[in-house]
Amino acid sequence: MFAVLEALSDRDPNRRDVAADALGDLLRGAALDADTARLVVGRLVALTVNEQVAKVRESALNSISEAFNHHRLPLDLVEPLATAIPTMERELLEHALYILGATHDPRARLLIGPFLHHPDPQVREEARLAAAEITTSGGSTHNS
Repeated sequence: MFAVLEALSDRDPNRRDVAADALGDLLRGAALDADTARLVVGRLVALTVNEQVAKVRESALNSISEAFNHHRLPLDLVEPLATAIPTMERELLEHALYILGATHDPRARLLIGPFLHHPDPQVREEARLAAAEITTSGGSTHNS
């Protein structure tokens, strides 16, 4: 796993993409403990914030989303995504909104709220779903 984490900083975007996807496979299963999942998600968040290649960002965001299937992750861990949101294409923005809502942290409403009035109806819908996740007490999350 540590070799895969190291590959997230490879100069080749294809290797970064494959590494982010491989980490998603690990997060999709239940093999990682909570601390390891947080470590992996933290590295994927950093990659997303600093990455310029859209397909790598998308793989990282997909992998972060997978972590919520087995782990309750704090908003503080994924909140840096908010700094990258202005540079995201619609599909990536939808993933980021899902992730913020999946934390179930009421503070995420401040980050999600502006997107309830986004010009794109799909972004508005994803923001609505993300906000609904916050009001759901321990309910299941929607799949983005």
